[in-house]
Amino acid sequence: MSNDVKRGQRAKSKSVRPLAALLPYLTRYKKLVAGAIISLFMAAITTLALPTAVRRVIDHGFSGEDAALVNSYFTMLLAIAMVLAAASACRYFFVITLGERVVSDVRRDVFQNVMTLSSTFYDTAQSGEIVSRLTADTTQIKSAVGATASLALRNTILGVGALIMMVITSPSLAGIVVGVIPLIVLPLIAFGRRVRTKSRTAQDTLANASAYASEAIGAVRSFQAFTNESAASNQYSDAVDTAFRAARSAIGARSILTAFAIFMVFSSVVAVLWIGANRVLSDEMTPGTLGQFLLYAIFAAGALGALSEIWGEMQLAAGAAERLSELLVEQSDIKSPENPLPLPQPALGTVGFENVTFAYPTRPQDRALKGLSFDIKSGESVAIVGASGAGKSTLFGLLMRQYDPQTGTVKIDGLDVRDLDLKQAREHMAIVPQDVTILSGTVAENIAFGKPNATADEIKAAAIAAQAQGFIEALPEGYDTQVGERGVTLSGGQRQRLAIARAILRDAPILLLDEATSALDAENETLVQKALEKLMEGRTTLVIAHRLATILKADRILVMDDGQIVETGNHETLSAKENGVYARLAQLQFNAGKAA
Repeated sequence: MSNDVKRGQRAKSKSVRPLAALLPYLTRYKKLVAGAIISLFMAAITTLALPTAVRRVIDHGFSGEDAALVNSYFTMLLAIAMVLAAASACRYFFVITLGERVVSDVRRDVFQNVMTLSSTFYDTAQSGEIVSRLTADTTQIKSAVGATASLALRNTILGVGALIMMVITSPSLAGIVVGVIPLIVLPLIAFGRRVRTKSRTAQDTLANASAYASEAIGAVRSFQAFTNESAASNQYSDAVDTAFRAARSAIGARSILTAFAIFMVFSSVVAVLWIGANRVLSDEMTPGTLGQFLLYAIFAAGALGALSEIWGEMQLAAGAAERLSELLVEQSDIKSPENPLPLPQPALGTVGFENVTFAYPTRPQDRALKGLSFDIKSGESVAIVGASGAGKSTLFGLLMRQYDPQTGTVKIDGLDVRDLDLKQAREHMAIVPQDVTILSGTVAENIAFGKPNATADEIKAAAIAAQAQGFIEALPEGYDTQVGERGVTLSGGQRQRLAIARAILRDAPILLLDEATSALDAENETLVQKALEKLMEGRTTLVIAHRLATILKADRILVMDDGQIVETGNHETLSAKENGVYARLAQLQFNAGKAA
């Protein structure tokens, strides 16, 4: 996500309360919310009943004639303690369960949304930062929805209740305390904004550190190969130190906020105690009444002091909610239309490009394709060749609708891909990429990636067709062998054959091969080429290849240069073209092979 986008979203979020985005999640669990609120009120009410009992004990409990009454008061205190304990236990259960449930939903929704975002988003987004938001930020939300929010509500109820009881007990003394509240609350709000800004900065810097760590760990073998472990460690250390300094700044602001609030609150309590003590000495107030008022004052002071600290926690959560909301509201620029057109049944497998011009969003001035037009018939095998950067892979990206062209039309079975359901259009294609993605899991699970509901027999048949059966059976647990993260336990050729097996299993009418045999040795390339030739039968096939030996049997070859098709024909006609681009490539490759 670009910095400009971040700033724009952040500026927009200042007009709303970020934590309000969590309300829809809370309303899903009304019973948990109701249980938490009832428990909170019960705990607060029983706590507020204690000072009244204490006043009666002080005023009436130190004379022999009221001994029985004192016993009843202490029995009542024990009953209050039991109710308070039960209410507190229920409060903990409900709020912690609610926090876990809400965070699970937020994580699911954020992940579900980012999985639907287009390639334009991922051209600038860092995967490590997204993972940081899914982990660190949601943990902060869990703390807020669980413990912090319940404590905030509990202390609010306790503080308001204590203020009301203070007014009932002694209106004059209560006026002193109430008069101090604005002096406490206004600075709290001002400091809270500063804490939120610093907290957001701390979370952003931590996400940057996490993003670098994710990237470095994923490429650890490259770092080791180039002996760059120390450089990586130093860079991550710098990122962590930056995150620490940002966090320390936020902590410092929160510390000042907490110290100010506690000093002001308890200073007012001391002033009230001094005035009250003088009134007791002058018989204007009983000791029990002063004790009752003092306890309520301490409750109110403790509640406000706790709220100052909780306010800082809520600001941290607000920053986290803001960052998560950015991912939740992020919209893909590639969407299915409201009323998609149905694809023909059975599928034709035709492909067409009409005057297509395209530039990547990150490089709008550099056009990858320039007015490109061609048609591929059903069942036709078409190879696309050209120098690196000619626009070959861009064709696949547009055909699979990872991007939309700025001008022109990309068609499948005669229909504009923008008029089709996105999922249905992509289900018409199977791709074998040059950079194969192998997921952590078993061999069978990776093959079934092409068809999640495939049976064991179908998986095995696809592996046999891809010439992968031999190496799979040689693995310790065969199809149940764990391949490790990104398939690190497999060779490049093995990973590529698994990708071919996926494509075979998918059984789609359009087959896209992007250097599908580039990681294979000569022997395996011959075997896999035979498997691919069988797979290509009856299917429309587009092949990107740098090694021309793999496309000699293609029905047609499109030669690209600088985003345009400069030559069209088969191998024989293009090889015979004097001063042709393809002829030059063929001469370089085949003569080099003979010389070797």
